[in-house]
Amino acid sequence: MIDSFRNIFAIPDLRKRVIFTFALLAVYRIGAFIPIPGVDPVAIQEFTTAAQGTVLGFLNLFSGGALGRMTVFALGIMPYISASIILQLLTVVWPYLEKLSKEGELGRRKITQYTRYGTVVLSVIQAMGISFFLERTTAPGGAPLVPEDLQGWGFRLMTVLTLTTGTAFVMWLGEQITERGIGNGISLIIFAGIVVGLPSAIINTITDVRTGSLSIITIAILLIFMIAVV
Repeated sequence: MIDSFRNIFAIPDLRKRVIFTFALLAVYRIGAFIPIPGVDPVAIQEFTTAAQGTVLGFLNLFSGGALGRMTVFALGIMPYISASIILQLLTVVWPYLEKLSKEGELGRRKITQYTRYGTVVLSVIQAMGISFFLERTTAPGGAPLVPEDLQGWGFRLMTVLTLTTGTAFVMWLGEQITERGIGNGISLIIFAGIVVGLPSAIINTITDVRTGSLSIITIAILLIFMIAVV
């Protein structure tokens, strides 16, 4: 393993690929802190804190906290993954896509292009849903997530444009990492989003154990599930 780390700095091409990968992952993390126009950051933070442990908190984990902060990368890479799964399922039932999948590199490129189109469509639908959700939701303290004077179709269209563009950019980052970096770019982006929340998750777990909010039995069960998954 030590030799492998040495090779990263000894082999010029490998060193460039590693640096390129980390640079694009850094860009992804920066985008996870830029809020979409029109939202109240304080109210969003209050709402996210109250939503921890719910489905929203789970989805926020995969976006690296971007969903909880309602940033330009709030949708993350999930629309791309959903589009990929849909295309794979359609390949089985749609003769045209099945034929494309058997045409080698040219067919795979067309399917990839269709996946990109599907990603944009899903992003638009999800972003519109998020815009309506933000307008109709208030923080636990009663403050609206979007100030009333900013609500309306202007905010909704801006949210759709911002989130769809953000997802398209994240998708592009993943493809660039795959082509010019190391490993699968999409997987690395998901991994980076999860790992960034690991330190705080460990601290919170230790705190819950000390305060009695989390029992040893619960931790043991979680560890068993983790080992089973691995």
